[in-house]
Amino acid sequence: MTRTRRLRWNPALVAGTVLLSATALVVLVASFVLGEDAHALSAQAGQGPSGEHWLGTDDLGRDLLARSLVGARASLFMALIATGISMFLGVLIGAAVWTAPRRLREFALRIVEISVSYPELLVAVVLAAILGSGPWQVVVAVSVANIPVTARLTANLSGAIFQRDYVTTARLVGVPRRALISRHLMPNMAEPLLIQLAASFSTGLVAMSALSFVGLGVQTPDIDLGRLLADALPAIYSRPVEVVGPTMMILLMSIGAMLVGDGLAAAADPRVTRRPASTRPVPTRSKDVGSAAPVVVRDLVVSRADGTDLVHGISFEIGRGEILGLVGESGSGKSLTALSLARLLPDGLTASATALRAGSVDLLDRPARAELADAVAMIYQDPGTTFNPALRMGTQLTEVLRVHRGKSAKQAREIIAGLLAGVHITDPPRLLRSHPYELSGGMRQRAMIAAALAAEPALLVADEPTTALDVTVAAGILTELARIRDETDTAMLFISHDLGVVTELCDRVLVMKDGVIVEELTGEALRAGQVSEPYTRMLLDAVPTLAVTS
Repeated sequence: MTRTRRLRWNPALVAGTVLLSATALVVLVASFVLGEDAHALSAQAGQGPSGEHWLGTDDLGRDLLARSLVGARASLFMALIATGISMFLGVLIGAAVWTAPRRLREFALRIVEISVSYPELLVAVVLAAILGSGPWQVVVAVSVANIPVTARLTANLSGAIFQRDYVTTARLVGVPRRALISRHLMPNMAEPLLIQLAASFSTGLVAMSALSFVGLGVQTPDIDLGRLLADALPAIYSRPVEVVGPTMMILLMSIGAMLVGDGLAAAADPRVTRRPASTRPVPTRSKDVGSAAPVVVRDLVVSRADGTDLVHGISFEIGRGEILGLVGESGSGKSLTALSLARLLPDGLTASATALRAGSVDLLDRPARAELADAVAMIYQDPGTTFNPALRMGTQLTEVLRVHRGKSAKQAREIIAGLLAGVHITDPPRLLRSHPYELSGGMRQRAMIAAALAAEPALLVADEPTTALDVTVAAGILTELARIRDETDTAMLFISHDLGVVTELCDRVLVMKDGVIVEELTGEALRAGQVSEPYTRMLLDAVPTLAVTS
């Protein structure tokens, strides 16, 4: 069961909550208690502050404090509604842009950028002039004016997060678009969006007051803070106290909102929470190895949109229980080959082949996400960006089992715990309760291997899985991969630029250069240095050795 993280209070959140709550409470109570005083005419016109009237009265004898508090209620409600509308639509647009097709995404981003180039207040003034004066018209005007800023912020944040490995994995396993946004994009944008929420409320409050001040918002006899400032303008030199009430209400609500936003942003960061470890034993998973068919790649070509080929018609097979090494320098096409098998090529690249199969799944037939998740699993290069930092490990590691295998949450956790124990994680329950940042690189990489094995894939792709790890941890990861090779029938594609690592691990090796396979040889031949291609010899000579001289 996933535990709910408690809200961590901090000074900014406490101060903002107290200030905003107290102001809102006073405003709401005053609107009922002093509602009549705010509009009642009296003979005490134009008086200064006194015990009866703390801020004095206006030219018609109405109590200025009562009018300020009652007017603040209208401004508060209008600002809240406008903020809710602009944040909902802005976040929805900004997040959905990155899950849309490339052409639609580019068009939407250009529209957002053009919209942001116009000042928000200017847009609100134009819209209010078109819609006409009135409270609902000004709410719509301010809401629409604030949408582009929120949409651009969300789109920028989503663009960075969308390239992370954990989002790529979620797309690979077939997570629906709505879940992709709500579970992977939104939690990792919480801090800046909460700050934007507070900023939208503050700017919305000021914008609405400005529109009412120039006559485009609330109209007499109704009042809001902007309308009160407009009414006080003729007497600003003779009785400046008339602007004190509305001005102070705008300041108090704006400052309170900003403090709450900053405080919630800090509290939303999952890295500030810690959980005590549990020693509760978890049942292990029984091993049931299937008979995966070989992996077949025929005439694979990867091209850019301009027609330039990056991978030039390569072909290979991987047998059951075999580790095939794919080596070459950076930019040789190794990772593009792996991403083609997983159907995860970046935008602007396309892959074609005469045959592309993993197990029983024909990858050229655009298989369903569930089939693809069962056919191909990936171990990524950087364990630090593989997992979603806002979610606990248990939620992420059990996703494939819950979504595609129909396992209950308890069953999925038991299976994953068994797999974690199998890759020598000493305390699986503690790892499942942890956030990714609480684990070392080696533990995250082992957890990734366990998650990859959970679906019992026909093909396991390890793309530079030891690059970000120290030598000792990397050796342990390679040992785990060799054990998987010895104990299962999973075909494995091991990608690396390090020929020394490939020499020790792989059964066969393909040497790749400029998108072409230049040599194929066995692991034994590579270890013995029996190579024929000069490029392979160059890579082999680059492997560091320890020479001892007397």
